[in-house]
Amino acid sequence: MKAVVQERFGPPDVLRVEEIDRPRPGDGQVLVRVRAASVNPYDWHMMRGDPYAARLTGGMGFRRPKCQVAGIDVAGVVERAGAGVEGLGPGSEVLGFCPGSFAEYGCGPAGLLVAKPTGLTFEEAAAVPMAAVTALRGVRTVGRVRSGQRVLVNGAGGGVGTFAVQIAAVLGAEVTGVCGAGNADLVRSLGAAHVVDYAQEDFTAAGVRYDVILDNVGNHPPGRLRRALTPTGVLVANGGGSPGRVFGAIGSMLRVTAANALTRQRLGPILPATPAGPARADLLAVTALLEAGQVVPVVGRTYALADTADGVRHVERGHARGKTVITVSGGVSGTPSGPP
Repeated sequence: MKAVVQERFGPPDVLRVEEIDRPRPGDGQVLVRVRAASVNPYDWHMMRGDPYAARLTGGMGFRRPKCQVAGIDVAGVVERAGAGVEGLGPGSEVLGFCPGSFAEYGCGPAGLLVAKPTGLTFEEAAAVPMAAVTALRGVRTVGRVRSGQRVLVNGAGGGVGTFAVQIAAVLGAEVTGVCGAGNADLVRSLGAAHVVDYAQEDFTAAGVRYDVILDNVGNHPPGRLRRALTPTGVLVANGGGSPGRVFGAIGSMLRVTAANALTRQRLGPILPATPAGPARADLLAVTALLEAGQVVPVVGRTYALADTADGVRHVERGHARGKTVITVSGGVSGTPSGPP
């Protein structure tokens, strides 16, 4: 089968498409025929081994990548199920987390895959897992957003941001989205009552106070973000860092956590949406919102499997619109799908 592999840490140029053996599902695993996979900041962090401090945890490897096939988000069709798997058999259409999803086939834990909503294409379904689960945790679990609250989403036009705006609006919040001018109409269409163009206005200096701020960008220090919160507001950290940093977003989140003890405001990071986290319940909650039509994925660009490095490069630049998706069973490189 064809797969995107890397043997060393580095920039997108280290990714290459090769023929490798098809994986075999073990106990509790399923083999998925991958139809589409999406790109996350997680992927370029794993690709570069960045931040360096994360290598010490053992999850990404120390000197070289622990998982040589890239990708984590998946949408596809179950080809075969291992021993002990219930509810997912050959032909089941699924989405979820599957290490090594930038390939024609991937093998992952059955517990981290859920039924694909029937109304979604495989490309739309692939855009869901990590971004939507992270947004759900940020808005509902950490932010504890309630009806009538003012919520600001910094980075509202990106993968996590587009889901966060919708989830906060579904919960009854008055949502303000911070994004570039080119994404303003999109963010409004997703449920934002107000949109701030970050190139024209600094929301931390505007004098408006919010009950919850979800920061997906990390371009303001915690002290300035706190000034835009109500006295008992919540700052949810999910961003910061860039390639080549020693601590990257980990440093930003540690600073937010340390400051939490010194203020009435509640400051905290999102538990990362990775295979190591308790993701199944969150995946089911997200797919319920999708089935009800309350949340829709935004696919900004699609790339063919052979052009995966270009897709990762696009996300790494930091201004991707919605989600960037790798279409494994065909597709035209760089094709934008537009807003919902």
